[in-house]
Amino acid sequence: MNPNLERLQPYPFQKLTALLKDVTPPPGLPPINLSIGEPKHATPEFIQRALAENLDGLASYPATAGSVALRTAIAEWLRRRYRLTALDPATQVLPVNGSREALFAFAQAVVDATRPGSLVVSPNPFYQIYEGAALLAGASVEFLNVEPAAGFRADFRQVPDASWARVQLIYVCSPANPTGTVMTLADWQTLFELADRYGFVIASDECYSEIYFDETRPPLGGLQAAQQLGRSGYPRLVSFGSLSKRSNVPGMRSGYVAGDAALLAKFLLYRTYHGSAMNPAVQAASVAAWNDEQHVIENRRLYREKFTQALTVLSDACPVTMPEAAFYLWLHTPLPDTEFARALYAQCNLTVLPGSYLAREAHGVNPGRDYVRVALVPSPEECAEAMRRLKSFLSSVQSSTHKPIQAHP
Repeated sequence: MNPNLERLQPYPFQKLTALLKDVTPPPGLPPINLSIGEPKHATPEFIQRALAENLDGLASYPATAGSVALRTAIAEWLRRRYRLTALDPATQVLPVNGSREALFAFAQAVVDATRPGSLVVSPNPFYQIYEGAALLAGASVEFLNVEPAAGFRADFRQVPDASWARVQLIYVCSPANPTGTVMTLADWQTLFELADRYGFVIASDECYSEIYFDETRPPLGGLQAAQQLGRSGYPRLVSFGSLSKRSNVPGMRSGYVAGDAALLAKFLLYRTYHGSAMNPAVQAASVAAWNDEQHVIENRRLYREKFTQALTVLSDACPVTMPEAAFYLWLHTPLPDTEFARALYAQCNLTVLPGSYLAREAHGVNPGRDYVRVALVPSPEECAEAMRRLKSFLSSVQSSTHKPIQAHP
């Protein structure tokens, strides 16, 4: 067996199951799960119809590069969304079976494990696929802690020059999971300068890009930042996007990678051996989804409604602010995060994810400790009920400890 499998840690939800296994929640309260970032809004009917109407495509093998129609739809959406002036659907766009699969596979194609001391940089907290991809590619992981003192922004100075010289790949996530922070143009400029100096590749995970709350200020994307900074051809940059959150189709497993044509050519070569071509019916439904924006606007309206409601309910019980984007509240807890999650489940039948499960000890601290991630993915009615229970729980904790719940430390 691959010895690197022994380097993998249990997935956060495995840890959560173990944490709660001996806890019995109140039987009179229906369970509400706010731990998993799985969209629960209804899949638009027109996407379902497009999928059903193209089932005859199952009779043929799909091309790994996807159909011309799908690459074109993705490229045109990227041009509209990020105001790109140049993006070739034939060489700079590649459909993938969801961003998770591609984020993992990309490291296997990029990392040269024969180079001694190979490093992959990851934000911390982070999406655990980054770490697993790096370890199974034969690299080690250097973590960039994301903490409140820096506004939950990555401080690239945490990585010393000697380490940057060994970095082959960096994962960034903007909007970020779990904090919702969006990288600024200055952040991108710093990162591009480092990539030029040390020659590493940037994998920009943008799967939450379409969950934001001000229709006049969509989050900045990596390709957009590169264009604004005059980086023709998006050198050393590949962005990853998905229909899962944007269009409420996580079961379709449909996304894209886009950017540096030379990198995508090598990645396509890898994928031809990987057996990762997209189902033709899913391709057709994806074209329909990328070509429509009204359902995405409605999707954002629902999230905006839920966040506004959540902040109104919780503001009297704890310090809470609207994230820049994505669908998570990143709450500082008055108890250790694992203790908080167990007690909340035991008393309120609410499931949230301890922040320490999303992070690793690095630079002397686990930056997820004493936080929980709350995913506002259920219906507005369920979320409203969940926030009432959460407020009641927070008030009871404050009363029992006789301490006010503090803002971010």
